[in-house]
Amino acid sequence: MLIMLIMSSMLSTLAAIGIALTATSPTTSPTRPSLTPTFKVFLLAGQSNMEGQGVVALDHPEHYNGGRGNLVNTMKDPTLAKRLRHLRDADGDWAVRDDAFCWYQTDGGELKAGPLSIGFAGYPGQDHFGPELQIGHLLADAFVEPVLLIKTAWGGKNLHVDFRPPSAGGDVGPYYTRMLKEYAQGVQDARRRFPALRGREPELAGFIWFQGWNDMYVDGGIEAYPANLVHLAADLRQHFDNPNLPIVVGETGNAGNDRFRKQQRLGTERIPTPSAFVATRSFLRNPEDSPNQGHGHHWYGNAASYFLVGDGLGKATIRLLKLGP
Repeated sequence: MLIMLIMSSMLSTLAAIGIALTATSPTTSPTRPSLTPTFKVFLLAGQSNMEGQGVVALDHPEHYNGGRGNLVNTMKDPTLAKRLRHLRDADGDWAVRDDAFCWYQTDGGELKAGPLSIGFAGYPGQDHFGPELQIGHLLADAFVEPVLLIKTAWGGKNLHVDFRPPSAGGDVGPYYTRMLKEYAQGVQDARRRFPALRGREPELAGFIWFQGWNDMYVDGGIEAYPANLVHLAADLRQHFDNPNLPIVVGETGNAGNDRFRKQQRLGTERIPTPSAFVATRSFLRNPEDSPNQGHGHHWYGNAASYFLVGDGLGKATIRLLKLGP
């Protein structure tokens, strides 16, 4: 009799526990990570050298120095040939990626949007390229997901006024505002435009900044550059709600102003990690070996310079994302 009473009591207790558990258990299953596939987005910004001034094949003897230093001839350089060979396909045509795309609204109003290849520069046609070419190849090779590059670059723009970020105080630069507006437009348009991106969610994976020339020629631009750069990084991270957004800054290595280049490095070093400064001074080529001998502000249009800048910026981005050495 005693045993039966004990068993009856235990069963009552277990039943009560079961009711309590049922009453307090959630009615929905635990939250799971989204299964929606993504594509990686990179925002590329700056002025004319991010627009792209590298000459592809132009070889007029007077205007382009007979083609010296253009991409076609640079690919014949034995010191660079292996590093450049992926820019052509098996048929000898310019390679066109099916896993990397570029969206760029030029300052002239032309929309350049398509699979990554040559031609995503500020000029009409496909006669020029910029850092995006090698950046895109490297990032597409590093990711399983498709890659989208949004370029927001306009010639002759400084950080001190034109791109001035909100937290720097004063009037917000019109090109800071335009950069963010075109980024949003570009992502939405690309999702409709490119079948490879449809059904995927965009994920901003990095910001790449290649700018600086005009800050050497605006009052206060050099002195304020480090602080302005830190403000730019902070404001972008806040805008995109991503405190860990990787930020890569390319040195204005074609400038002879050592003080300014030191300011660029200093500003980058003050940006909280993940951030990286890419020295580019060694990528400058001689004017006599370049297509545009009088355009020092544009790396003389030298294809090797623009390829190497893109290579440096792309590899730095990959390191920040911990995808490679």
